[in-house]
Amino acid sequence: MGEGYRFLGIGLQFAGGIIFFTLGGVALDRWLGLMPLFTIVGTLLGTTLSFINVYIKLQADIDAEARRKKGRKR
Repeated sequence: MGEGYRFLGIGLQFAGGIIFFTLGGVALDRWLGLMPLFTIVGTLLGTTLSFINVYIKLQADIDAEARRKKGRKR
């Protein structure tokens, strides 16, 4: 797969995580009648977890590229 598709997938995971947790928060708020408490919490939680996920994946790509370059120099 091309590099662009890998980044597209990471971006979709980022957006999907935020949407999933936001909608979960909205559902909890409607069920418990606490609008907008869980919507805000879900959005912040989804954003934070999605960012951490993207950071870990991109950091792994950077490390793998550095190892490949180091292996070529020998």
